Amino acid sequence: MTKVLKVGVVAGEVSGDLLGGDLVAALKAAHGGPVKLVGVGGEALEAEGLVSLFDFSELSIMGLTQVLARLPNLLRRINQTADAIVAARPDVLVIIDSPDFTHRVARKVRAKLPDLPIVDYVCPSVWAWKEYRAKQMLHYVDHVLAVLPFEPAAMKRLGGPETTFVGHWLTSDASLLKTRGIRASRPPKSREEEKTIMLLPGSRSAEIRALLPLLGEAAQQFAERNGRTRFLLPTVPRREALVRELTASFPVQVEISSSSDDKWSAFAQADAAMAASGTVILELCLASVPVVSAYKADWLITMMSKRIKIWSAALPNLVADYPVVPEYINQAVRPGSLCRWVEMLSTNTPQRQAMMEGFDLVWERLQVPVPPGEAAAGIVLEVMDKKKPGRH
Repeated sequence: MTKVLKVGVVAGEVSGDLLGGDLVAALKAAHGGPVKLVGVGGEALEAEGLVSLFDFSELSIMGLTQVLARLPNLLRRINQTADAIVAARPDVLVIIDSPDFTHRVARKVRAKLPDLPIVDYVCPSVWAWKEYRAKQMLHYVDHVLAVLPFEPAAMKRLGGPETTFVGHWLTSDASLLKTRGIRASRPPKSREEEKTIMLLPGSRSAEIRALLPLLGEAAQQFAERNGRTRFLLPTVPRREALVRELTASFPVQVEISSSSDDKWSAFAQADAAMAASGTVILELCLASVPVVSAYKADWLITMMSKRIKIWSAALPNLVADYPVVPEYINQAVRPGSLCRWVEMLSTNTPQRQAMMEGFDLVWERLQVPVPPGEAAAGIVLEVMDKKKPGRH
C-alpha cells in the first residue's frame, strides 16, 4: 500500500490558493496514494482536503502601511503556521506566492526542520526590486517553480535557487479555454452597437476602495459618450458586500456577481475591461479580452518606487517584452484616459488589433509540453527524492 504523503502548504491569496489546489490534485495523481495536507489556504486547497489553520483572507493586505498596521497579528500567524508545520513533520513544504508571509514561515520551518524539502511555487519578483532576496532564498528554498518564462534566467543571474519554468496554470484552465474559444468565434462590435464593459477593481479591500470610484467615473463617462452600456463587475464572495456598498451611488447601473461561473460568463461577454494591475490582467490577456490596466499603490510603496527596476507592472507586457497593455499608475490614473482606451478597445480599431496580436504572442510564450500542475508536482516529488537521507 502506498504510504500517506504529508504535504505542508501555505498560500496567502486567491491566486496562490488556486495554484495550490491545481498542484495538490496533480500530486495526488502522481503519488498514487493518499495525500494529507497541513497549512493555510482557501477554497481550492480546502476542496483538496486542507483544513486551513485560519481564514487566509487575513493575509490579503496591500502595501507596507497595511503590513505595519497589522504586524502583531501577522507575526502571530507566521509563528502559528510554522509551529503547526513543524509539529506535523510533513514530507515536503510548498510555499505559494505571498512572500511577505510564506517566506517568513519557510525560514522558521527550515531552522527547526533543516532536512525538510521546501519548494517555492511562484518566483518572488526579485527581478523587479530587492534583487538581494534571490541569494537569501538559498538558505530556505530548495527549488523554485516559476510561472513566467523569463524567471529562471533572472534567478540564475541573481544567484538564487534552482528555478524551473513550469508554465502558468491559467493556460490549461478549462474555464479560460472555453472562454477563449467563445471569444475567438465572435467579431468585435461596431461603434453603434451596445457595448459590455467589465470593471475589475481587484480582490483586496484597500485596492477596491482606492480604484473602484475611479472606474465608476470612467464608466459614467463611457455611458455619456457612447449611450446604453452594460457594466459587469465580477468579484470574490468575501468582497461582494464592499463592492455593492461602493457602487450603490454610481450614476450607472453595475451588474455585480461573485461566483466563478458568473466571472467567466462576464469574461465571455465583455467587449473590453478596465482592471486593477495583477494576475487578472494576465487572465484577460489569455482569454482575449482587451484591457486597460490601472493601479493605486499605497503611499509608502510610492515613496520607494525609485528602487523598483521593472519597466511595467502588467504581466503580459513582461512576457511579450514590449507594451501590449496600456497601464496607468497612481496620479496618472484618470477616468477620462480609461474611458477613451475602452472606447478604442471595444471596437475594431488598430489599437485593438495590435493588442490581440500581443495577446497571441503571450499565449505562445506560455505554452509548455506538460500541464503546469503536473510539471510542478513532478518537480516537488523529485526534490523530495533528492533530499532523502543518503542522496546527494
